[in-house]
Amino acid sequence: MTLNTYRKFRLYSALLPLIMIMSFIPWGEVNSLPVTKMNVGPVNPSASVEAQELLSYLVGLSGKGILSGQHDYLERPDDYNAKLKDTSGQYAVLHGYELGAINNQSKKTAALERQAVVKSAIDWYNNGGIVAMTFHQNLPGTPAAWSNVSKGLSQEDFNAYVTPGTPQYKSLIADLDQIAIYLKQLRDAGVPVIWRPYHEMNGGWFWWGKKSNFKALWNIMYDRFVDTHKLNNLLWTWNPNAPNEWSDPYLPYYPGSDKVDILGADIYNNDYNQVYYDSLLELANGKPIGIGESGELPDPEMMALYQSKWVYMMTWGKMLTEKNSTQKIKNFMSSTHTVSRDKLVSRLPVKNQPTVKPTNPPVKNTAHNSLSGDYFNNIELAGKPALSRKDNKIDFNWRGGSPGSAIENDSFSVRWKGKIKPQFSEKYTFYASSDDGVRVWVGNKLLIDSWNKQSGVTRQGSITLNAGTLYNIKVEYFENHGDASIRLKWKSPHLKEAVIPQSALFSP
Repeated sequence: MTLNTYRKFRLYSALLPLIMIMSFIPWGEVNSLPVTKMNVGPVNPSASVEAQELLSYLVGLSGKGILSGQHDYLERPDDYNAKLKDTSGQYAVLHGYELGAINNQSKKTAALERQAVVKSAIDWYNNGGIVAMTFHQNLPGTPAAWSNVSKGLSQEDFNAYVTPGTPQYKSLIADLDQIAIYLKQLRDAGVPVIWRPYHEMNGGWFWWGKKSNFKALWNIMYDRFVDTHKLNNLLWTWNPNAPNEWSDPYLPYYPGSDKVDILGADIYNNDYNQVYYDSLLELANGKPIGIGESGELPDPEMMALYQSKWVYMMTWGKMLTEKNSTQKIKNFMSSTHTVSRDKLVSRLPVKNQPTVKPTNPPVKNTAHNSLSGDYFNNIELAGKPALSRKDNKIDFNWRGGSPGSAIENDSFSVRWKGKIKPQFSEKYTFYASSDDGVRVWVGNKLLIDSWNKQSGVTRQGSITLNAGTLYNIKVEYFENHGDASIRLKWKSPHLKEAVIPQSALFSP
């Protein structure tokens, strides 16, 4: 987030020149979607299917609606997102998380806080949301303090950090390797991430800001994360500040279209200047654009007329209530042009839409990589399902909520059916953690039978499977009352214990 020194209030007219209205196509109402998905692929040719689908969805949304977003801090990763829900009655779609430790935490405390962020992000995605990650990185080799994020650094000193072999470069790599640990957990859980590192690089308030060779820093992270750590779940989001009186133009800091999936701009003080939008849209050249941070909520009706290509926005932490009245928050979230999480889940389910073929061919076609899920408003799996959908895997933590608007918070049940294909010929152990009851069949064999009221219990069962063979799988679950969760994992001599991935599951 930009230092307050650089974020002074500016007046901006609410009415833009009427002549501009002919240059833009107004949005249709969000309720008139579904969005047309476009053939586009991430810059990483090995990007996960989930990342491909998310990017394709964002491209298709351009000009039709804007995803609501809310940032939360490392120390309390759900606070302001919950406050938005309490204020407006709806969650934002995009939940912004922080991985940078900036409050003098010990390494142990920072690790625990980052782990809490990972857990929240996985839960958020599994409940139909989209995840964004910001990284306020301390100057490598310095303690976890805001002063070391906003530390002034000369061009000469910066050069040492991007020169391989120097002590500074080694510190940078060590920091990146540490953060990769948490991003890998999201990758392994199948969570795509709008990854926006080194943001506001065209301003001078961060150690990486206003450097003539900023691209070198970007490329070091990109290569380390993609080539070394195989973080194929990331959508690389280049996010400068709006080029105002404190920030340079975009172009000198742009890493290039081969290293960027999404372009964003941070806009504060209600300064939604048309030129910021126009110049970013031109630079994007067909890639999606978003508002990475804002204080004041944008006016969705004005944006529908003049800046319709923004596909998401994200209010920064406590500025939700500091800069916006309760009525303004409610008006924004209830606008027909704003996509809330409820609208996304019910009308635009990113995770459940068919896979499209992107420009960069996917590693494999996973159009049928899912289980069919039938959801019932009773605990006996009786009668006609109140909700039927495709689920990419069984890894849900609904807490005190429900799987969907058609399902009650308590006293519901689910039956998933499909096929499972093992990669190795060997003995597999299946683990079901649930609150409450669960039954699991693999190859028509009942492996787990724990149809009881229980909280956080893990049961297991084993079976020998042949590589490449499709086996029937059926999972039944019921929720009594209170918290609701279900997770299905497996383990074998060649596989560490993990949630069964989407790539191993097939429709019935």
